[in-house]
Amino acid sequence: MVDLNHASNTIRMISAKCIQLANSGHPGMPLGMADIATVLWTKYLKHNPSNPKWINRDRFVLSNGHGSMLLYSLLHLSGYGLDLNQLKKFRQIKSLTPGHPEYMITPGVETTTGPLGQGFANAVGMALSEQINSNFYNSTNHQIINNNTYVFLGDGCLMEGITHEAASFAGLHKLKKLIAFWDDNSISIDSENGDIENWFSEDVLNRFRAYGWDIVENTDGHDFSKIDSAIKIALKSSKPTLIQCKTIIGKGSPHKENTGSAHGAPLGEEELKLLLEGLKIDYDLDTIPEEIYNFFDARKKGNELNDSWDELLDIYERENKEKFGILKRVISRKLPDNWDFEIETLLKEIALEKKDLASRKSSQVFLEYAVKKLPEILGGSADLTPSNLTFTSSSKSIINGSGNYIHYGVREFGMSAIMNGITLYGLNIPYGATFLVFSDYSRNAIRLSALMKIKVIYVFTHDSIGLGEDGPTHQPIEHASSLRLIPNLDVWRPCDTYETIVAWNNALKKSDGPSCLLLSRQTLPFLSDIKKSSSKKIQKGAYAIVENENPELIIISSGSEVSLAVNVAKFLALKNHKVRVVSMPCSNVFDKQTPEYKLNLLPNTVPKIAIEAGVTDFWYKYAGGKDDLVLGVDSFGESGPGKDLFEHFKITEEDLIKNCLKILNK
Repeated sequence: MVDLNHASNTIRMISAKCIQLANSGHPGMPLGMADIATVLWTKYLKHNPSNPKWINRDRFVLSNGHGSMLLYSLLHLSGYGLDLNQLKKFRQIKSLTPGHPEYMITPGVETTTGPLGQGFANAVGMALSEQINSNFYNSTNHQIINNNTYVFLGDGCLMEGITHEAASFAGLHKLKKLIAFWDDNSISIDSENGDIENWFSEDVLNRFRAYGWDIVENTDGHDFSKIDSAIKIALKSSKPTLIQCKTIIGKGSPHKENTGSAHGAPLGEEELKLLLEGLKIDYDLDTIPEEIYNFFDARKKGNELNDSWDELLDIYERENKEKFGILKRVISRKLPDNWDFEIETLLKEIALEKKDLASRKSSQVFLEYAVKKLPEILGGSADLTPSNLTFTSSSKSIINGSGNYIHYGVREFGMSAIMNGITLYGLNIPYGATFLVFSDYSRNAIRLSALMKIKVIYVFTHDSIGLGEDGPTHQPIEHASSLRLIPNLDVWRPCDTYETIVAWNNALKKSDGPSCLLLSRQTLPFLSDIKKSSSKKIQKGAYAIVENENPELIIISSGSEVSLAVNVAKFLALKNHKVRVVSMPCSNVFDKQTPEYKLNLLPNTVPKIAIEAGVTDFWYKYAGGKDDLVLGVDSFGESGPGKDLFEHFKITEEDLIKNCLKILNK
């Protein structure tokens, strides 16, 4: 019979050995949290290694992701198909064991972690999604959605501001299925002797109590019975629970435990030898005893739990056919079968109406339609709902775990990381909104959603100097270009309602990454003629909204500046000049088109002017020839009416005409 101590020491051996093989990594946390992980994974965690995406599994998040070898050891021993060869390739190119856990790389990894605190916020999103979906799908007799979310986090996570935002949010919503294990070892990189009071001295427990959490304090993180008792207490709570685990970083390493040097460097061969002697581990990676594997193996129990759930689902289908149909479709991550037809119908209606609208209002038009049709949509705003226009007649604010609209409060970073967790849970498509200038607060979470290639939709309104009097603090200048540089992220800046609908639909249908919608405060004229601007053209990211087969000049633009370009082209046509206007709502999508399409639209032989009310550098990739020009704003904004600001920065028809004529008259 394998005892818990021997089991956890095996985890220590695997972690320390693999880190040593890589000559890189963080042994301190795996050695320190091995005991907690062993209790949780062998006694409480509901999961199925044979079906890692089983929707009703418990979620385990390693927020202190530098301790990745702890997770890889657990996945290997539990039966996730992560073989020894992959463990030995820890931190090597194209291995299944990267330096920090990466979603969709390693089976069983729920989210990409590493930037501290974000995993915690992801876990909050997962727990929130469980709460919302259990209230939506479950009936009195059928608990279809019923799982816990467990998260490990360290002192570093708790120092990050995002954990304040996320913990406050979790307490507000009473996410009782969320249990956090605080690795309280009083060590960070700058601390060698265990004293971190000079930079981390707050009363964490009372901080969390103030947020509305339950606390299990002073749990010995190396006493299996106390760890077990702490989890039992947390599982009975009506609130989210923080378990304070008093641990020793690098536990078992005779010369490095309880020191900063245990954190981020291999132990060294001699110290590793002494560690294994102290742990009484006399086997290697290749000779782990079968009884250890049997002790951790979760496949048999996981299959039984999964099968029981499948049986319950069969009964649920017979008694709740409508919601079962929704659940089945949502789990498969598909939109309704007739969705494309319905959107094309909506676009035809939009084309006939030809309403001039701010693109934030155009976005609301789409949401009014989509939220009624798609119960999986989960909206929200960082306390700017009346400005972002993200609430619809079908939206219901989430109260007591029920609803489809989240009031995130002024928590932009927290909102974005929570949305990542919501998406990762697997039953919702979240969108969250704020002003474009505040995307800076969200940027690292946006980057991680792009890295994970998950469907998260960011709605950023007030997209330029056109927002007016709020001034340079609120006027985004570099933000659109900056977001466009993030791989896998589609950044849409539509010019009118028609383009906005297409942008929204593309964001909903995109399966390999997030999307941003950059929307105007000010009214924009309706430009798209359905005969010239079909959805298929817009879906290519750029197209000729004013066509000339043999143009003398091409004007490239996006968003609010497209109408300006169109008017200028019409004026120049009266002067017998052939000008093509290219609307480029999404450069990221355009860049993926065929070379033929791109060259036909933007031939090298034709001079170009790019114009956008933001920094100019980005646009030189499309208008970088010797006769080309880029017009924009390369300074911070000013406070004043939007119309006056466009004149001040020379983003006007008159200025564009002058610049066009300079090129045309050469």
